[in-house]
Amino acid sequence: MDTRHPLPKGKVLTHCCPCGHDHTASPQGVEGLDRRVFLGGMSGAALGIAALSGLSWASGLQSAELPTPPPRKPLKVKPVFLYQVYQKTPQTSWRPWGGVQTEDDARVEVARINGELQALSGKADFPLEIAPLTATRNAGELAAMPDVQQADALLVYACDGDLSQLAALKKDTIFFLRHKSGPVYLYYEIISPRFLRQHTDELKVAGMDHDDVVVDDCDEVLWRLRALCGLKNTRNTRIVAVGGAGGWAQPSQVIIELVKKVWGMEILEVSYPDLKKMIEDARADSAAMALAEQRTDAYLSDPHVSMETDRVFLRNAFVLEHVFRKIMQQADCRMITVLHCMGTIMPVAETSACMVLSTLNDGGYLAFCESDFVLIPAGILMASISGRPPFMNDPTYPHQGVITLAHCTAPRKMNGKDAEPVRVMTHFESDYGAAPKVEMSNGTVVTNILPDFKSQRWVGLLGEIVAHPFLPICRSQIDVAFKCDSNLLAERMPGFHWMTIYGDYLKEAAYAAKRVGIQVEILG
Repeated sequence: MDTRHPLPKGKVLTHCCPCGHDHTASPQGVEGLDRRVFLGGMSGAALGIAALSGLSWASGLQSAELPTPPPRKPLKVKPVFLYQVYQKTPQTSWRPWGGVQTEDDARVEVARINGELQALSGKADFPLEIAPLTATRNAGELAAMPDVQQADALLVYACDGDLSQLAALKKDTIFFLRHKSGPVYLYYEIISPRFLRQHTDELKVAGMDHDDVVVDDCDEVLWRLRALCGLKNTRNTRIVAVGGAGGWAQPSQVIIELVKKVWGMEILEVSYPDLKKMIEDARADSAAMALAEQRTDAYLSDPHVSMETDRVFLRNAFVLEHVFRKIMQQADCRMITVLHCMGTIMPVAETSACMVLSTLNDGGYLAFCESDFVLIPAGILMASISGRPPFMNDPTYPHQGVITLAHCTAPRKMNGKDAEPVRVMTHFESDYGAAPKVEMSNGTVVTNILPDFKSQRWVGLLGEIVAHPFLPICRSQIDVAFKCDSNLLAERMPGFHWMTIYGDYLKEAAYAAKRVGIQVEILG
């Protein structure tokens, strides 16, 4: 039990929220409430959250149409080939190391680079825009170029020249060096001691380190660009928070301030009264209700779906999902989260939010329960890196190389395209509504991100799904095997909630997170 938030005497904790209070009821006063609970009842304005006002069911598309999420923004990359030419001078060391010594050498190298850039663009599984290559002997001219100014990142083929001019641009930069893939580059020898360390034993160039250097391997460039694309689509983004923002067992104001400081994220609050009005308007709209019925029929027609709760709960979930899509459309964003999703929303929506968040994630949105902003940035980052929906979950205790992860809101399209089998059941703690028990595929490699409460240290853990049990816990459940020592994992686990995503994206997570000051400790 969390001793920072002890339960009232005789109180049994019946949900994942650690505070022990019944969120379905309104407290009569603040006496006896801890700071988190008190802040949870404060207005969004008091917490520095903007209210999303002027919501209307009638705005946007017709009732029989569903809004769709905006796509990820492309990473704009400017490639630069930096080189020098030299003239032979008798009886002196007239040339440095390197296989590009003349303009003819440079022209051949430009053709080679353009071929590699074309292949790189074709292999990218994320939105990527590569500007035309600039080959220059004068790095100082780059600052005035429009496509350099507009670039999110620079890809510098660092053969020879003044790299300090590139550092002055203060852009994310990847340096590509040649050893065997073409003419050897001078900076294959000197990028660490002369540039990165500036003739010392410590890194000296702000925002650049050895992780930004790639030798020969274009696939190493690709995963770094993938990480930067994920970062671009996480920083300075906007998310709707139904009922406000929170952070598991943490003071809401502290977490909100961290989210703004670290990620520049804008949180837009939708009040429950406003949500209730939109749901009522949707239910009064015959076209919207007909669409919800059609979507329910379509969902249940899948032979890999079994229905184990009342059909009306699933129908109501599609009504609420339509409302959420409308809200995000009016907020001009693709992300939403729900506070008090284990109580307050149920009488308003006449279902649970679990299935709603599942289908939104399958539909290309990012949707999270519990409004836990300790974790939400990690979910946005991993989804934006991979193009796959994250599974927000409650971890258990690691033992014998296995840990159980569970929650009631798992997406079905965990690989981004194929729907896993699902049992539609009630939300476990309330035994109400509609929640998916997604039967995730055994043998699947998964990346697990464990954020800390202070936004300073995340843990990254690669694992493999070995079972999807049916314990009396949150409905979607997986047993994940891992290779590090179980006690080490138990000792190093920070925070509470985890984010799990199909595939191995540990390198991308660490490369992106350090740019906002978060170190990722990779276990195993």
